[in-house]
Amino acid sequence: MGDQRKALPFEPDRGKTKSTSSTGKTQVQASQAIPKSVANRMARRVAVFTGLPTIAGMGVFVGSYVLITRGIADIAPGTTLAASGFCFLLGLGGLSYGVLSASWESKNGTLLGLENIRTNVQRLRSSIRAKKQDPS
Repeated sequence: MGDQRKALPFEPDRGKTKSTSSTGKTQVQASQAIPKSVANRMARRVAVFTGLPTIAGMGVFVGSYVLITRGIADIAPGTTLAASGFCFLLGLGGLSYGVLSASWESKNGTLLGLENIRTNVQRLRSSIRAKKQDPS
């Protein structure tokens, strides 16, 4: 008595169709994919939340160089490295945030997308659990 429910967007499709190509290899075709509008929304968010910290990380090197060469400030190399490293780590976090904060609904959602994170993390966890239970 399996309860019929709608598949989650991240969930692997249990009804995958297999086809044999002309080379004799079996190919698996998934019936679900990320909708183009959602993929574009994710790409924009990733570009902003990863791009800005990455640019800031490179800017730390340039700014530090300018301040040191003009004698404005004496900045330790470790400080420059730590500040740029922090910016790059922030950009790495922005990569995950950009994907997980994107709305899967037809409308865009809010600017920061904080309301979508919990839902998308639950979808991701469900997908991982389903993949672990899938014998193929």
